[in-house]
Amino acid sequence: MKHIDPNHKSLDEVHESINVGEGKSIWKKIFAFFGPAYLISVGYMDPGNWATDIAGGSQFGYKLIWVLLMSNIMALLLQSLSARLGIVKRRDLAQASRETYPKFVNYVLYFLAEIAIAATDLAEVLGMAIGLQLLFKIPLVWGVCFTVLDTFLLLFLMNKGMRKMEAFIIVMISIIGLSFLSEMILAKPDVAEIATGLLPSIPNSVALYIAIGIIGATVMPHNLYLHSSLVQTRKFDRSKEGLKQALRFNFMDSLIALNLAFFVNAAILILAAATFHKNGLFQIAEIQDAHQLLEPLLGSKVAGILFALALIAAGQSSTVTGTLAGQIVMEGYLNLRIQPWVRRIITRLIAIVPALLTIVFLGEGATGELLVLSQVVLSLQLGFAIIPLIHFVSDKKKMGEFAIKLWVKIASWVIALIIVALNAKLVYDEIRNWITTVENPIFIWVLVVPLAFSACFLLLYITVKPILDSSEKETKHVPHLEEIIVNSEEDIHYKNIAIAIDFSTADKNSITRALRLGDKQSTYTLIHIVETAGAFVYGNHIQDYETSSDKKFLESYKMAFLDKGYQVHTILEFGLPKRKIAQIIKNGEFDILVMGAHGHTTFKDILFGATVDAVRHKIDIPVLIVKA
Repeated sequence: MKHIDPNHKSLDEVHESINVGEGKSIWKKIFAFFGPAYLISVGYMDPGNWATDIAGGSQFGYKLIWVLLMSNIMALLLQSLSARLGIVKRRDLAQASRETYPKFVNYVLYFLAEIAIAATDLAEVLGMAIGLQLLFKIPLVWGVCFTVLDTFLLLFLMNKGMRKMEAFIIVMISIIGLSFLSEMILAKPDVAEIATGLLPSIPNSVALYIAIGIIGATVMPHNLYLHSSLVQTRKFDRSKEGLKQALRFNFMDSLIALNLAFFVNAAILILAAATFHKNGLFQIAEIQDAHQLLEPLLGSKVAGILFALALIAAGQSSTVTGTLAGQIVMEGYLNLRIQPWVRRIITRLIAIVPALLTIVFLGEGATGELLVLSQVVLSLQLGFAIIPLIHFVSDKKKMGEFAIKLWVKIASWVIALIIVALNAKLVYDEIRNWITTVENPIFIWVLVVPLAFSACFLLLYITVKPILDSSEKETKHVPHLEEIIVNSEEDIHYKNIAIAIDFSTADKNSITRALRLGDKQSTYTLIHIVETAGAFVYGNHIQDYETSSDKKFLESYKMAFLDKGYQVHTILEFGLPKRKIAQIIKNGEFDILVMGAHGHTTFKDILFGATVDAVRHKIDIPVLIVKA
């Protein structure tokens, strides 16, 4: 595990990696800004959307198109708020929440964000597996297991740079869009009936359930975290005019990308209405059934192939953005970083388990219901992301003149109220149904009802807290060494003392104990290893934000030692800490090494890729392990 600087930049491996500054024409600037919203848009057309769109189109024809349009308008406004937060404050939504709410509340918000990401990944797993089954006749169980192999796709794309990743996503979107454009031509939907679907109506409670699923599938919580981070990959003039231009270009990016996503979602629903609902097939909720019926109803084998290809493209592209969102919420809320491949595998396994259990015990026919359920779960998480976001971009103390205008604030709160109200009605109806239908409702009263009230209280708290607490929380980023360095009255034991530091609160104990092992005639060497993804690839040639900030922190530590009259050297290395620290000790003339243990267990040492034991067994000098 690595405790990172609380003021670190979001996705600092690619932070401001794309220069859109001076010397470029206006069109080149626009093109350079375009990209983040396309990564966001894939979340608006992932396999979870397919399930809700197919269910809505087959059961209610064109009547729920207005829900798609309303969801798209909501998404456009909310994503623009998310982008504004990242551009102006250079903080993602998770970081801003950590700086505003108490630690316990942030833990709960983090847990809810992880549930949303797991629900998203569940839809991607099922979508990919179903697509592989439709195209290559692979059994669904094996298809679900096969999705583990795309774990390393993100790592490959990240190494190629953000522009290559964005290009990959745009190719996937093109495949999806062209596939459904072709199928729309084959389906020949009634344009007049499509227009009637723009008139708001909710025929019954089933339509409400699907409508909430559509909202959850469209306005996705993890996209709000992701967008506020991705916009920070652009390096631009941060003057008043530069910020205004960045906001304007990013809105154009969102407008184009999200309208493309709306076209795809509308095409899926219209396709289901024009083929299934029109022919009396009202209960088509499974993607497999939709694929099977498309060929005879449209009279073309190409329709089925295009459908499967689009499904695989949707699942694969969504995988990339889901992984990035997971990294952002973990680093933002918990100030922790684990190795990217470990993060990806954990997220994927959490999604695979319920998918496999559903297939094994309920059969392949239940996957459609599971997909719709995953989208309803996403919708239930929305309030916990939207409400803090509105607060942050409304705060004039933090945003200055870039705080949102009154009409935008009103519109945002109306959207939040609609989403929370719809979710509240859904939860109330479901709980009431369980109480009246189950044989022994005591478990509902003891477990479910208190949980629902707790969620209501949390929503109320995160709504009221920023209003009542107008003072901005100050965070200590690096310990003040003046408070740490003290004269030692103990006997001198060592002349050359090495200290491994990581710029966390653990440094206090490590440095205090190290100073007691020597005096002002001893030489202290401060060792820090940069372990970002870029550091592993480029070594000491890396020039990312974390490296530059680590250099500054290391220099501040050095100056604190010198001010107190101690002799000190610093070593900054790049790569795997357990390997690099051992190498430095072997090549130097040290008497003892002082390290912080952080209280890791064996499992955590494997998980976070760093262990004092690995260093201790590779060197031949004493090691003092100080518990944080």
